[in-house]
Amino acid sequence: QVQLVESGGGLVQPGGSLRLACAASGSSVRLYPMGWYRQAPGKRRELVARISSGGNMNYADSVKGRFTISRDNAKNTVYLQMNSLKPEDTAVYYCNVLVSGRIDYWGQGTQVTVSS
Repeated sequence: QVQLVESGGGLVQPGGSLRLACAASGSSVRLYPMGWYRQAPGKRRELVARISSGGNMNYADSVKGRFTISRDNAKNTVYLQMNSLKPEDTAVYYCNVLVSGRIDYWGQGTQVTVSS
């Protein structure tokens, strides 16, 4: 069983930055891919960024060049650095880990609001 807790969300002005963190507990996640997803009101949850156990990263086209995903296996934590934020980035951001290729765990989500 894995528990994921996100932090770092908040209100930021357009063009600003935030850094999200997702701390895992209950089991080491260093062997598994982890990702950040987001869901805006009235929209489906979508993948923002994913990082493999080996550190390979991929991003949604909408965030390429602005967001960076990273992981610290010693801390059992994954991060999402978000720069040049836009109002359309407003959403609840969720952390995810896929264990053994078949079990999804999700955090409770953290709200990111980009507004002037």
